[in-house]
Parts: sequence; C-alpha cells; structure tokens
Amino acid sequence: MTLLDMIHAALKEDMPQGDLTTESLALAPRLGDARLIAKCDMTLSGSAPFEESLAVLDPNVRIKWFFKEGEQTKNRQVICQVTGDLIQVLKAERVSLNFLGHLSGIASLTRKYVERVAHTKVKILDTRKTIPTYRELAKKAVVHGGGFNHRANLSDAILIKDNHITVAGGLSKAVSRIREHSKERIEVEASDLEQVKEAVAMKVDCILLDNMSLEMMREALKLIPTNIETEASGNMTLDRVASVAELGVTYISVGALTHSAPAADVSLIFDWVTSDPIGI
Repeated sequence: MTLLDMIHAALKEDMPQGDLTTESLALAPRLGDARLIAKCDMTLSGSAPFEESLAVLDPNVRIKWFFKEGEQTKNRQVICQVTGDLIQVLKAERVSLNFLGHLSGIASLTRKYVERVAHTKVKILDTRKTIPTYRELAKKAVVHGGGFNHRANLSDAILIKDNHITVAGGLSKAVSRIREHSKERIEVEASDLEQVKEAVAMKVDCILLDNMSLEMMREALKLIPTNIETEASGNMTLDRVASVAELGVTYISVGALTHSAPAADVSLIFDWVTSDPIGI
C-alpha cells in the first residue's frame, strides 16, 4: 500500500459520504492561512503524510515548514504554515493531524530512549510491532528520533525465534537447516545461558538475549565472543534501558517505540479573520 493509498483510505474512513457539517454550511472556497502548532515538546515526523492529506483535497495548497523531520520543537512553537482553501483544509484536518501526531509521537519516544543510552555505543532498534500498513512510516519516525531500523519484514532477514527452535527440534537443528537453504546472516533468539552457549557453538552472527535479567545478560555476554553481535530485547523501559546498555550489548530493540508511543499533541489553528471571504 502506497502513502497515497493510505491517505485516500483514511479520508474515505473519515468522510464516507463527505463532511456533513462543513458541506452543509454551503461555503465557497475561502483562501487563507492556518498554523500547525506544537502543544508539547516533540520530535517532528510525518510531514509527508500531513502534506499529502491536505493536497488530496486542495492540490494548490502550499506549506512552509519551520522545522525539518527529526528536529525537536518546543510547546507552542509554530511547526509550519498552511496556505490554501481553508474549507478543504478543514475537511482534511483530522486525518493530517492523526498522521503527524502518531508519527511524531514515535519519533519523540525514540529520542528519549536514544538520549538515555547516549553515553554508550548501543544502537536503539525498532521491531515489527507496528500498526498494519503503517510500518514504513513508523520505521521512518524511529530514524527521525535517532534510532535504527531492525528488519523491515519477514523477507528482510533471518531471525530464529522460540517457535522456530521448537518446530525444528532445537536451536542447533534450526541453524543447520537454515544454512542448508540460505547463506544469509543468522540471528538467534536465546532465553537462557544454555541456548547462548549453543548459539555461540553454532557461530551465528548475532544473539538476541530475550527477556533476561541484568544478571543473566551479564553472564551471557561473558560467553559470547566479540565477533558475534548481541541484541537485548524484552521489558526495555526508559528506566531500565541505560543499565542494559552499560552491560555492553550491541543493540537494544524496543517494541514500545512503535506499539505504545503516545501521540504528540498538535493543533491546526485557522486564521479565519484574515482569510479571503470571496464567494460566501
């Protein structure tokens, strides 16, 4: 699904038979300006879907951005100015804000995690725990927040998880069977020290330390040679992430970045007084 497909679907969801309130006012086009205002400190993401949502209804809309994606804005700052037919902008308002608020929320939460581990070499990764069809946008938002993308989809990389290990009859068997059919890099999920030892013996490329305590992760890292990368995952809260990073893992993956980020609070303020009332 393309971005334009998503926007058309969102507008259809919001206006299945048009905007009953706005259209019942029977107003002619009204040219003017609107301002996008941050109502909290946030990291900007989602400018493309915001723009396109407005442009679908008003192809002549013009937007002047005062911040770039990835930049941080303060509460009450003007993020951009919209110039166009305010009647059409009003119809697209909620859809455009939903995109930008959700994606800026992801970027803002990612920034908080990145800042907590800034004194280490750890990279913060996202996961596949995304709203269906939103993954590409969500992963871009993670990058805007200073994070990095894990695999984009199941076709992108090999990650042997617990169910794969079970169905294959064990970790070593899973690795061996995959190597018979692929030369791709292999990452293996390990939930205890025995699985860590087994993964090390199989000389995998990366070991995911899944839902381990700090103590267990510390012991696991003693078993893993430096040529094998490590990823910590599970229960990675803001309060805990720094202590995990300080253990010396390569990556920390955080599902919350995309499945639990609170939306950034933004508003579109219309300058009706200064707009052109011709045709009303």
